[in-house]
Amino acid sequence: MKNEQNYMQFALCREMLETPAIIHNFKLTQTERVVQAIKQAGRLFFTGEGSSRIFPSKNAIADAYRKGMDICFATEGDRQAGEYDLSKFVVFAASNSGKTKEVVWLFDKLEKAGHKNIFGLTANKATKLEELAEQTFVLSCGKEDAVAATKSVAEQALFYQALLGQVRGECTACKLGVLADAVENALTLSIDPSITAAIAGAGTIYFAGRNDGVAEELTLKTNEITRKKSDFLEGTYALHGIEEVMNPNDVLIFIDPFDAELEKIQETLVKGVGMKVFAISSKDAGFPTIQIKDVGDLTTYVQLAAGWNLLVEVGLHLKINLDKPTRARKVGNEFVG
Repeated sequence: MKNEQNYMQFALCREMLETPAIIHNFKLTQTERVVQAIKQAGRLFFTGEGSSRIFPSKNAIADAYRKGMDICFATEGDRQAGEYDLSKFVVFAASNSGKTKEVVWLFDKLEKAGHKNIFGLTANKATKLEELAEQTFVLSCGKEDAVAATKSVAEQALFYQALLGQVRGECTACKLGVLADAVENALTLSIDPSITAAIAGAGTIYFAGRNDGVAEELTLKTNEITRKKSDFLEGTYALHGIEEVMNPNDVLIFIDPFDAELEKIQETLVKGVGMKVFAISSKDAGFPTIQIKDVGDLTTYVQLAAGWNLLVEVGLHLKINLDKPTRARKVGNEFVG
């Protein structure tokens, strides 16, 4: 993705390219109350819908467990969360609009039950979510015009990861300059046209990777940006039976594949199915790889940015209006008071 008119005519590209500055300038303040609540409860539940939950919550949980945090984490969509006993959890809901119907429904239920540890994360002030939550944090990224959420997803994820850093007594701020530069590089690096063409011509675009939200979020973005069918294959799922229904005209994009599985990927998918396999990784995966910078525990943001870049190239190759899908809406299911 380049800073040229055929890209910058789309709000989607402009908003993606705003992300490095948002990361660089990110600050986390007024969190004393929620940090104390998390420490006391020892349990944290993330909820929300679509992009406001997938990467922000799963990235935070994966990072926290890698660092050995002695806290119970969970995440579900709001309707399923409404079937759980969350009385012992601190509950955090993210909704850019602050008026996502399912979020409002869950928080109304929790508020009426007297739950005091419910917190909100939104991109707008004076919302229905803010009325219901004990405390609501407002993102700095501002309004998004494109239907596909991008810069807000990155800031939501950074908020959660930095918040848990505060719970551990660590500071994320010292890493943000390096991360911002790496994300900008991933957004603007040149994509091999043969990779773009193969993905644009695919029947189904599969994404595989860890359950940290990156591959799953890119699966959703594929629908919104390229209008093509996609599927998320968690962990090593791609090697455990789904090859039976894969076709040579499908493609699979691995996010940082496990080294121990590279030989099996070649044998099962490249040779067995005859499909094209690509990777987004900080190291060569043995098949065509979009190589990014490794920035430690924040590399997931760089992976996501490289995926955005790739999907924009595919969308433009297919001559799609990146900002205006036919059916998808900015607020998927809006609460109307």
